[in-house]
Amino acid sequence: MKGKIALITGASRGLGRNAALQLAAKGADIIGTYRSKADEAGAVAEEIERFGGRALMLQLDVGDSPSFAPFAARLRDELPQHFGRQNIDFLVNNAGIGQTASFAETSEAQFDLLMNIHLKGPFFLTQALLPLIADGGRILNVSSGLARFSLPGYAAYAAMKGGVEVLTRYQARELGVRGISVNVLAPGAIETDFGGGAVRDNAELNAFVASNTALGRAGQAEDIGLAISALLGEGGRWITGQRIEASGGMFL
Repeated sequence: MKGKIALITGASRGLGRNAALQLAAKGADIIGTYRSKADEAGAVAEEIERFGGRALMLQLDVGDSPSFAPFAARLRDELPQHFGRQNIDFLVNNAGIGQTASFAETSEAQFDLLMNIHLKGPFFLTQALLPLIADGGRILNVSSGLARFSLPGYAAYAAMKGGVEVLTRYQARELGVRGISVNVLAPGAIETDFGGGAVRDNAELNAFVASNTALGRAGQAEDIGLAISALLGEGGRWITGQRIEASGGMFL
């Protein structure tokens, strides 16, 4: 991956952070976005630079679609200055939030927040960045195992991820003319701070996940970072329009 540039949304923590480190370890340069925690983003950049890679962290709220055009304009200016390039090779739409509410109790405000971040955001951010993605590049959208199996409390969240999975197929079909591949990665339950860190910190929930997973444990951020790295590596060059689940075999 030497010489490749990956833009990862939500790269300051969790899955995005681990994906950034895994790609940097393979020689890629990283552009990461963060919403509010500049200090965490800076720490990730320092880790990447210790690998000998180059890193740039930019503020972006993926739930604020009017900010995407100014963000793309800023990126267009920053690329030549920081990387000597006019474009990026990989886009990983990873940023997101977790919210739990039953279908009957989900408010319109909760629905709209999840839609803006998890579906509208990746749709229009990718659209805004298309001129900056190199021909032959790759887009990887992040979904969830919850788009395949159902657990109470995730109706709105999973509906957005289901939309992302359909969107991925359409992007793959329409962007293939430029040699751009588009896939979707669906993690299972992961031990991170996502959704308040419930899978990581709640022993009962962690045991429930492990007992319903073929490989016998909850996932870790590194599992997903390695999967992202593999899909964006040479082995993934002939894969497009596909849903790849990285859940350790949850609810088989």
